[in-house]
Amino acid sequence: VDIAAEQPIIAQRQGRQILVEVKSFLGRSFISDFEDAVGQYIVYRDILLETDSSFDLYLAVAEGTYNSNFQRKLTQMIVRRNRVKLIVFDSQNQVIKQWID
Repeated sequence: VDIAAEQPIIAQRQGRQILVEVKSFLGRSFISDFEDAVGQYIVYRDILLETDSSFDLYLAVAEGTYNSNFQRKLTQMIVRRNRVKLIVFDSQNQVIKQWID
């Protein structure tokens, strides 16, 4: 699975179906990219809830982006309040480093 590609990925984790939205955050502004990513995450999550889907939704971000930008208080507050589940991955080695529910 190419977790560096910016497109939804369907996978399994512990026997559950998951939908992963991968985001690169390579735009000019992290905040603008973050707003788009969280907005898209909320839309996908609400569609999955409304359709009684069995998928768990995750937002995947590269480890460097997570370490530099997702440690900000504002970012953490928005992730927490919107219940955004995260996957932190090593983009060079294509390895998941952390699951954050």
